Amino acid sequence: MTLRVVAIDGAAGSGKSTLARLLARELGLPYINTGSMYRALTRAALRGAVDVEDGPALARLMGTLEFTLSSGADRELLIDGAPPSDGLETADVEASVSTVAKHPPVRSAMRVTQRALGVGGAVMEGRDIGTMVFPDAPMKLFLVAAPEERAGRRVDERGATAVADALHARDRMDARVNPHVPAGDAIVIDTSDLSVEGTLRAALDALADRAPGFLVHEGPRPDEGEPRS
Repeated sequence: MTLRVVAIDGAAGSGKSTLARLLARELGLPYINTGSMYRALTRAALRGAVDVEDGPALARLMGTLEFTLSSGADRELLIDGAPPSDGLETADVEASVSTVAKHPPVRSAMRVTQRALGVGGAVMEGRDIGTMVFPDAPMKLFLVAAPEERAGRRVDERGATAVADALHARDRMDARVNPHVPAGDAIVIDTSDLSVEGTLRAALDALADRAPGFLVHEGPRPDEGEPRS
């Protein structure tokens, strides 16, 4: 059976989640935000006073969380039976999620769960999707954007400059312990000056060129639109 996984990697604020959700709807595939999985574990650690530097303890804590997919037309990740909540996007979670995600036992446990969720087909976005989780995915996209653009999007989305400050701190942590590296066969899309529609169009064009079998129907392509501010 052909693996129907679109792997989307990139830094926080590069547009992964917006693109992945739209692309999943376009392709009729489940949308899986693996960042929410790491955030859920981080929030559980903070609430349970589990040391975010203790990898084995965090891996054990992950066993208390349930990750499934919703039913219906637009299938998405559920955490303990519910969609990811705004509580996963707080500044304290943002500040600690990279520390949680750096531990090999955590990443190993996450990979097993993520592969199980995506094996039937998915648009999966997050970290290491194209290199570690689904290295055999037929379509890999890697999104980049200027740091100021990414931070501005986070402020627009969440309405707090503290979240943007946490994003910059997370970038510095990632650069030291878990740098973003695209898969060798990934298509890189710079979203700095692209609208949402323009990013989706670039992704659909890449699919048409690299993996046309994903395009389950041919509809009108989105217009380029105005660049995002």
